[in-house]
Amino acid sequence: MAETKYIFVTGGVSSSLGKGIIAASLAKLLQARGFKTTIQKLDPYINVDPGTLNPYEHGECYVTEDGAETDLDLGHYERFLNVKTSQANNVTTGRIYQSVIEKERRGEFLGKTVQVVPHITNEIKERIQMLGKSGEYDIVITEIGGTVGDIESLPYIEAVRQLKWELGDDNALVIHLTLVPYLAAAGELKTKPTQHSVKTLMESGIKADILVCRTEHELSDDIRRKLAIFCNVRQEAVIQSIDASTIYDVPNLMLEEGLDTVVLKKLMLPDDTIPNLERWNQFLQRHKNPKYEVRIGLIGKYVELQDSYKSILESFIHAGAANEVKVTVESIHSEFINENTIKNKIAHLDGILVAPGFGERGVEGKIDAVRYARENNIPFLGICLGMQMAVIEFARNVLQLKNANSTEMDHETKHPVIDIMEAQKQVTHKGGTMRLGAWTCKLSEGSLVKEIYQSEEISERHRHRYEYNNKYKTELENAGLKSTGINPETGLVEIVELEGHPWYVGVQYHPEYKSTVANPHPLFVGFVKAAVTYSKLKKSVKLTQNQ
Repeated sequence: MAETKYIFVTGGVSSSLGKGIIAASLAKLLQARGFKTTIQKLDPYINVDPGTLNPYEHGECYVTEDGAETDLDLGHYERFLNVKTSQANNVTTGRIYQSVIEKERRGEFLGKTVQVVPHITNEIKERIQMLGKSGEYDIVITEIGGTVGDIESLPYIEAVRQLKWELGDDNALVIHLTLVPYLAAAGELKTKPTQHSVKTLMESGIKADILVCRTEHELSDDIRRKLAIFCNVRQEAVIQSIDASTIYDVPNLMLEEGLDTVVLKKLMLPDDTIPNLERWNQFLQRHKNPKYEVRIGLIGKYVELQDSYKSILESFIHAGAANEVKVTVESIHSEFINENTIKNKIAHLDGILVAPGFGERGVEGKIDAVRYARENNIPFLGICLGMQMAVIEFARNVLQLKNANSTEMDHETKHPVIDIMEAQKQVTHKGGTMRLGAWTCKLSEGSLVKEIYQSEEISERHRHRYEYNNKYKTELENAGLKSTGINPETGLVEIVELEGHPWYVGVQYHPEYKSTVANPHPLFVGFVKAAVTYSKLKKSVKLTQNQ
């Protein structure tokens, strides 16, 4: 294709309608037709990136290969498309203003008054077109964060208006995702909120080309016709997005509604192929028809908000499908785990995952959970802070190093088995300064992880300031906690395994960031497989005892 086409996805009426899932589903359909497609997210908050945000504020911070700390929607994009994203795929208001102010300080505006229009909107347009001008993509889908009418979204909406005019109707279109609520008292669906949302968008100079309507009930032809007339779109461009049992159903639902067909028609692109969703549907078939079930405990301190661990939860779905197993994840708050409660909370589980996190709150509960997994041969996976908790637990209870700890939690600890990285000691700013992005790891011969990965060297994504303290390496290894993954450049221990345990792995990196529908992460696949083995063994022992 000679010219990149642009699709903008806006939202109205309410937040959390699923713009990211609709964008990812459309991208999947277009990709399945042979178009090179990517997605980017424009976030209207003033933070430069979500790296310093509490997970309770904004959910998980997703890290890309190039080390960008981004919105969790980029995780959906990668999981659906199996295509890596980068810093260019996530833009925030903070980053836009930072760039414009830096240009002003350098004198790039030649003494002009710097204003929202044109300087901020020009910067937004430049960021939107960055991916398109790379020559790598036929179609770029841009999701505009927030809800139409929000003050903070106005510069983005204005930039889209200008860009749509500059590119022409055949090269850009706007999809407006809205809500058609059902009023139980009246027993009917109401279109008025959508009409008002479209009106608000039109007041900013943008006409929606396609309406995607979230609904709990089927939209009748009469309702579709009414929406088409009052919102000034073609009836075939009124797309129903009914609640689904899984987000992975949405591409097929959008295919049934003809969303991709309407998009191709409006962008004057050939509609002469059928989307190839064979592998996608094979995954769905395995996901919906499991042959076994396991229960895995997710031990974390942000469990009240499931989006805090979004990539981990989705990785279990991918790994479960690969094993034809239903993975039921029990979220357990680490602050409520102690010697008195641990058996009730953990004993029934088939696997234990100790999740990433920052700070001292809840770490003792995580350490207790690690100990229970170690002593009872329960399959264990520790991620980032979870791996560090495994090292601390082993040092305390096996090496008998009293009060061994991380200097993150205790600056005065006599046994800092986890310590701040040398490169981090002079860092004063918090934002974007951790060890981020993809780093290489060399796997030890004969290790469990080498068997799992089927490779001598791997590349995984990181997000941390503290590391395994190599001063304790010999002591830990001699006692059975083996270092089976090492960064070849720094000597940093990336992976630990417990000798004599059926499945016990701690990793400094975040494997969940690389798990996709097409390529479930091997660590999660192996962990779920080990949980199945443990569950069957547990049932077999119980059966024998009852005979």
